[in-house]
Amino acid sequence: MVLLTLLAAITIGIVRMRNLFGVVVLGGIYSFLMASVMIVLDAVDVAMTEASVGAGISTVLMLGALSLTKTEESVPKHLPLLPVFVAVATGAVLVFGTFALPPFGVAETPMNTHVAPYYLQNSIPDTSIPNVVTSVLSSYRGFDTLGETTVIFTAGIAVLMLLKGKRHIKPGPKRRRVSR
Repeated sequence: MVLLTLLAAITIGIVRMRNLFGVVVLGGIYSFLMASVMIVLDAVDVAMTEASVGAGISTVLMLGALSLTKTEESVPKHLPLLPVFVAVATGAVLVFGTFALPPFGVAETPMNTHVAPYYLQNSIPDTSIPNVVTSVLSSYRGFDTLGETTVIFTAGIAVLMLLKGKRHIKPGPKRRRVSR
């Protein structure tokens, strides 16, 4: 409950803050707290990914992008009623979708009774990899993992290309060309 309360407080802080540097820092803290939530849920592999990509690389890239822009958000000219409506409607649909999910922690869910036993029993004979998580990510779902890695790599290259962009160079004193 402490982590969820901190996540809610940081979300409110991000929404209300106008200083973009503070927003980037709070976004990094939010990602770090989400990594902590994943550790509590025993998803250490997801937690490591969230910490490295969310709190690490994303924060550094956002700070790099921020160095090329203004640090204060401009004041909106009108009330953001449409975005608020879309956000509330999306949240309501997501909450409604959770009602069909099985209770948290129940062992008799389709995920635990259908696919997981197969992976646990056949991981070593099929792949010769002793770690089940590694065998699922690298062998059973190898093409999916390759696709995810390609998307992340492509996004990283695109961000670096955007950050490299044209920089404004301050004009120095003009030099006269002497012709002979």
